[in-house]
Amino acid sequence: MHSSSDSSSKGSNASPSDARPVNKRGAQFALEDLGGGRFALNGKLGFATAREILAASKKLFAEHAVLKIDLAGVTHGDSAGLALLLEWINWAKHYRREIRYFNVPEQILAIARISEVTDLLHAGERWTGPVTGPAAYADRKE
Repeated sequence: MHSSSDSSSKGSNASPSDARPVNKRGAQFALEDLGGGRFALNGKLGFATAREILAASKKLFAEHAVLKIDLAGVTHGDSAGLALLLEWINWAKHYRREIRYFNVPEQILAIARISEVTDLLHAGERWTGPVTGPAAYADRKE
């Protein structure tokens, strides 16, 4: 059984309102809003957590035109974790945002290399149009 300290030792200086912990079927993660479009993901990034991380990220990411996500605190990654990173890039392109990953775990990079999608992990780093953020799209209906 995992204790909450197993996946949240990094980033423990954040206040409880900053972290978005989930404990479902023993799977844990914390998605922390560090301010200014910077986020830190700690814990497991995989099949057991991807759906919950995606749900938590929607509200947190919505107000930012440029996102910087630090994955140094990820303790486990698998193909579902890679799929989530690619989904975030797809979301960023759709909503004309930039997204950049830092400290991508070797487990996820290895899967990306085998799957020949390594370049896609950098696809969201530069948006060719203006990065205007959510205010420019307030009147759009999706």
